[in-house]
Amino acid sequence: MGAQVIEADIAEKVAAIPIDEIDVARPSLFQNDTIGLFFDRLRKEDPVHYCRESYVGPYWSITKFDDIMAVDTNHKVFSSEAKLGGIAIQDMHSVEGGLELEMFIAMDPPKHDQQRKAVTPSVAPSNLQLLEPIIRERAGEILDQLPVGEEFDWVDKVSVELTTMTLATLFDFPWEERRKLTRWSDITTAAPETGIVESYEARREELIECAMYFKGLWEQRVNEEPKNDLISMMAHSPATKDMPFLEFLGNLLLLIVGGNDTTRNSISGGVLALNQNPDEYRKLNDDPSLITSMVPEIIRWQTPLTHMRRTALEDYEIGGKQIKKGDKVVMWYLSGNRDGSVIDRADEFIIDRKNPRHHLSFGYGIHRCMGNRLAELQLRIIWEEIHKRFSKVEVTGEPERLFSNLVRGITKLPVRLHAR
Repeated sequence: MGAQVIEADIAEKVAAIPIDEIDVARPSLFQNDTIGLFFDRLRKEDPVHYCRESYVGPYWSITKFDDIMAVDTNHKVFSSEAKLGGIAIQDMHSVEGGLELEMFIAMDPPKHDQQRKAVTPSVAPSNLQLLEPIIRERAGEILDQLPVGEEFDWVDKVSVELTTMTLATLFDFPWEERRKLTRWSDITTAAPETGIVESYEARREELIECAMYFKGLWEQRVNEEPKNDLISMMAHSPATKDMPFLEFLGNLLLLIVGGNDTTRNSISGGVLALNQNPDEYRKLNDDPSLITSMVPEIIRWQTPLTHMRRTALEDYEIGGKQIKKGDKVVMWYLSGNRDGSVIDRADEFIIDRKNPRHHLSFGYGIHRCMGNRLAELQLRIIWEEIHKRFSKVEVTGEPERLFSNLVRGITKLPVRLHAR
C-alpha cells in the first residue's frame, strides 16, 4: 500500500507542474523512474513540447510514435551531424574537457552510408549464424556457474558478462582483457554526476587510452589478411581505413556502446519486467515458445536508449508547432514506445503481443540500429538457456538505475535463482 500512496503523490505533483515548465532532460527523472509520468502528460497535452530552459539549453521534445517516425526518417531536414551538436540531447562540444568525436551515427549521407557499410557485414545473417552456437555455449557456461538459492547481482554476473563476451568476439579482442570494453562503454556516455568518472578530463584520458589500445590492434590487423572482425573490416575498407584519429575513436565507441548497452540493459530489464508481471512469467514457464515474441517486447519495454537528437536544417512544422532552423529536436523513443494510440495497451508488458517488433527502440530510417538482430539473438539465447535451468529468476530487492537521460540502464539487480 505504501508504494501506491507514494506513486499517487508523485503523480499529483507531476500533474500540478505548468506544462511549459516541464523539463524531461533531467537525469534524476530516469534514475528514480518517474519519467513515464512526465511523458504521459506531454503525449496527452503537448506532444511536440518546447522547453525554454534546461541544463542542456532549449530543446523540442517529440513524444508520439508517428511524430518520432516523421523526424527519424527525414534526414534532409533533421541532421545528426556532430558539428551541429550530434545525436544526444547534450552537445558534447559544449562540455569542458569533452572530446569532439566523429562517428557515423553523427553524420549525414553520403559519408554516413559509406562508413556504416564498412562494418555492417559483422552483423549480417551469415555471421549471426556463425555466432549463435558460440553465444549459446557461453550463455550456458555463465548460467551454470551461478549460485542457486543465494542472492547475487544479475547485472554483473549475467548481463554484463554475456554482452562483453559477444563484443570481444566481434572485435576479436584479447579475451582476458574483455572487461575493458565494459568500462569504455560505461564512460563513453557518463557525466561526472554519475559517479562513473570523476571529471570530463578523466573521461577524456580514459577514452584516449581506449583509442591507443585499439590503435595497436588496428596496426596489427591492417598488415594481416582481411578477417570478419570489426577492426579488420574498418582497417581494410576504403571508407574507413584513412579515418582521422578522433573519427576512428568515435566509431569504435559507437560500436562498443551499440553492442553493449542495448543488450545488457534489456537482459536486466527483462528479468525485472517478468517479476513485475507474474502472470506473464507464468505464461513463459508454460510455453517457452513465447520467447520469440517476448524478446522484442522486452526491448520495447526497456527502451535501452531513451532518445536520439537531431538539429533542424530549416524551418519545419510538426504537430502544429513551428520548429526553427538550428533548433534542437529530441525524439523520445521511451515515450513513443508507450504511445497507446499506435501500440495497443502500450503501458502493459505482454510477452505474446501481436506484432511485437512494432517499436522505436532501434530507431528508424538511415540510422536504424545495425545490430538489432544481434541484440535479439543474444536475448533469445539467454532466455532459452535460463528456461532450461531455472523456474524463476526472482528479483529480491530494488533495482539501481543509471543517472542518465540517454542510456536507460540498470546498474544493479539483486536476484535469487530457483532451479527447475
